[in-house]
Amino acid sequence: MDADIIVIGASPAGMMAARNAFLKGANVILIDKKARLGHPPHPANTFFKGMFDKTGEKISKEYIIKELKGAHIVAPSGEEVIIETPGYILNRTKFDEYYEKKLRNTGLNLLMGIEAYNVLKTDNIFSVSTSSGVLHSKIVIVSDGINSKIAGLLGLKTMKYPNDIGWAMEADVEANGIGESDMFEYYVGSVAPGWKSTYSPRGGDSATLGVYVRRHGTDVSKFFDAWVEKFKRIKGLDEIKIIQRYVGGDPIVSIPNQIVADGIMITGGAAGHSGIGYSMRAGQICGDVAAEAVEKGDVSAKTLSEYKKQWNREFRTEYYLGRIALETLRKMTDSEINKLMETFKTQDLSFLHGSSFDKAMQVFLFMLKKNPTSLLSYRALFRNK
Repeated sequence: MDADIIVIGASPAGMMAARNAFLKGANVILIDKKARLGHPPHPANTFFKGMFDKTGEKISKEYIIKELKGAHIVAPSGEEVIIETPGYILNRTKFDEYYEKKLRNTGLNLLMGIEAYNVLKTDNIFSVSTSSGVLHSKIVIVSDGINSKIAGLLGLKTMKYPNDIGWAMEADVEANGIGESDMFEYYVGSVAPGWKSTYSPRGGDSATLGVYVRRHGTDVSKFFDAWVEKFKRIKGLDEIKIIQRYVGGDPIVSIPNQIVADGIMITGGAAGHSGIGYSMRAGQICGDVAAEAVEKGDVSAKTLSEYKKQWNREFRTEYYLGRIALETLRKMTDSEINKLMETFKTQDLSFLHGSSFDKAMQVFLFMLKKNPTSLLSYRALFRNK
């Protein structure tokens, strides 16, 4: 065999899976079809400290463009909820290059410019057909993104709700003073059905604007164009110069499903893992379990399912609560969103603490005490829409 484990796709999750498995003693090959990591850059270029802390990784100034204090959640009416929590805008190319360098420094075998075409299994050995020949391994970890070709060829339904991928268009933009704010702004409602439109100040005259839309196809350019015009009106800007556009998708509420089979593991966007920090943590769990399975000499689905069990313990509640919230939001009218947001107007939410489930219950009790009728907004979840 060429390796104990072959990882297909050097996404943040794929890199973590490869690194953790390698550091636990497995012989690992990581391949990616890009000639260079970070080119072209992915639209996922922000994270919050609390989410990244899940990885145990230190945040490096090498890839940080700007640190922000938190986020404004803005209703269609313009009413805001302010959440103070440290967040970061990344140079995604430098982020990917930073982790590529760390991988190479471990001695891990990272092969760029190699595309995986298919995966076949014979006598418990996997043959990975690539643009550079055939590679053989005991385990294959698939981390080739939300449109995973390999997972499809393997017949795995990796997401419970694949139609709920949030399709994105973002752009680096320039305008006078547009990047000077110290807060993200996320706008909800019909401006970006199913999720959000975004403003991320990058400093000086630079910012990123974006839309993330669900259930309206993969081409969300019309929503992006409308968002740019609305943002100009909100900020009183005559002109915004678009420097570069990015497109992609985020499986924000697609929910992981079949992510393990005999000798096969799926991680990152391909598995419905959303967000840089959470995807990286999923990759770490995946790599640890894979290396332990190789050491035991048992790469069955039963053994590898420890990966899914551990992911469920750490993230399942949060993902399902997120799905309930965003599905409710998708089905609500702008006026209903406005009424809901009035409940939180000028409120200090620093009292929220504990796990995601604890915080959700605290929000529920707060709404019940502050404005019981606001809970009627959640009837929208049960609409056939």
